Amino acid sequence: MSIDRQRVREQFASYTRDYDPTDPKIALKIAHTYRVADNCEKIAQAIGLTPDQVDFAWLSGMLHDIGRFEQVTRYNTFIDSQSVDHAEFGADLLFGKENLIAGYFDDKGAYDQLETVIRQHNKYRIAEEVTGDTLVFCKILRDADKVDILRVNVETPMEEIYNVSAEELHSSGVSEEVMKQVREHHAVSRDVTNTPAEHLVGHIALCFELEYPKSWELAKEQGYLNKMYRFPSTNESTLKALDEIKKELELFYQNR
Repeated sequence: MSIDRQRVREQFASYTRDYDPTDPKIALKIAHTYRVADNCEKIAQAIGLTPDQVDFAWLSGMLHDIGRFEQVTRYNTFIDSQSVDHAEFGADLLFGKENLIAGYFDDKGAYDQLETVIRQHNKYRIAEEVTGDTLVFCKILRDADKVDILRVNVETPMEEIYNVSAEELHSSGVSEEVMKQVREHHAVSRDVTNTPAEHLVGHIALCFELEYPKSWELAKEQGYLNKMYRFPSTNESTLKALDEIKKELELFYQNR
C-alpha cells in the first residue's frame, strides 16, 4: 500500500475549499480532521504497527469526517439524529457513485477495509463481524476521534456545536438515566442524551471506552477534561453530574 500524504492533504484542502471556512462549524471540522489524523498516527505507532499500517491509520483520520461538510451545509447541524448518519454519509460519498476516494489514493485493494473503518467510527459498538487488522484500525480511529472531541468541546463555542442559546446551554440539566450509564463506566447511548449538558457529559464518558493506553495518555496531556469538568452550568443536576463523572473516571483508570 502506498499512501502519498501530500496528495491526501492537497485533495482534502481542495475539497473543503468548496465550503465556507468562515462558518465556525466548517472551520471546526477542518481542524478536527487534521488532529484526528495526527492522533491516529501516534496511537498506531505506540502499538507497534508497521509504517504502511501507520499511514493507513493516518489516512482513516483524514477521511473519517468527510461527510460532515455536506451535512452541515444541507442541515446546519452535527446532530446525526436530526440530519444524517455522518459516517455512513461520508462513506457513501467516498465509495459510492461520486467515488471521492479516487482523488486520495489508488490502491483499490484497500478500499473495502477503509470503507468499513470509516462506517464504523461513530457507531455505539463496532459490528461483531469486524475482525483482525480491520478491527484494530477501527479502534485506533475511534480512540483518536474521541480524544479530539474533548478539545472540540472546549475550544469551540458549544452554542455552535449544539445550535442552542447560551442560556439554554448553561441552564440545561442531566438526567438520572444518563448518570446510570456513567456509573456503569461506558459510553452514554445517544438514545438517552437530549440536552446540551447531557451531550457534554456523554462526550466525557467516551473516555471510559478508550482502547489503548496511548489514547488515555493523549487525553490527559491535552488538559481539556479538567476544563470540561468546570463547565459553568447554572443547573444543579449538571454540576453534580460533572463532579460525579470526574470521580468515576478517575476511579476507573486507577483500577484499570
